[in-house]
Amino acid sequence: MDVVKGSDGQNVKRPDKRAERSRRTREKIVAAARDLFVAQGYGATSLQEVADRAGVAVQTVYFVFRNKRALFKDVVDTSIAGDTEPIATMDRDWFRAACAEPTAAGQLRAHLRGVRDILGRVAPIMPLIAAAAATDPEIAAQWPADPDPRYTVQHAAAEALISKPDVRPGIDTARAADLLYGLLSPELYLLFVHNRGWSPEAWEEWARAALTTALCADREAHQGLVNSRT
Repeated sequence: MDVVKGSDGQNVKRPDKRAERSRRTREKIVAAARDLFVAQGYGATSLQEVADRAGVAVQTVYFVFRNKRALFKDVVDTSIAGDTEPIATMDRDWFRAACAEPTAAGQLRAHLRGVRDILGRVAPIMPLIAAAAATDPEIAAQWPADPDPRYTVQHAAAEALISKPDVRPGIDTARAADLLYGLLSPELYLLFVHNRGWSPEAWEEWARAALTTALCADREAHQGLVNSRT
């Protein structure tokens, strides 16, 4: 950012127009690539087609992403994050706010809201990822199965969850993480929302109810726990 003098003589940061143009160009390329990859498949889509859809020169695509594999990874990463900011899921405001909820039930409610948004973006491209990884080992290597990044996120959520006063007795971090990982999987989301025609809201309500039943103490037990601590 440029620094200029304001009317009061103080230094004022002026937005870097070049950086903003670069950001918008990158976003256009990623959006165009996502549309084409979903419609045509990874292998059938050329970078020239991506450039044409984005309204930029193909040299610009190569300059920004180097190759199609790097562009594909950015499409997936952006779908998970919802934007182009290089911020990990566990460092996102919504995730931190969910983990900071004072009760397990409240954390699950906030967590499900954030996860539903992610799955709405990611689930439609899951078959695309699987197909691309099957034909290109270098793409498969970009998302190692061990450790699974999705499990790492759910494990962190589980660690916060089991510290809450209304968590079901006997639930440990491993069991909570397994339940979050399994019930909030893209595959299960696709089964209900895309295959069976559920709305994302209906899936969220079902998943929250299932997880609350599995992970939270019943109301009477929770009330007794609260009373015992007051």
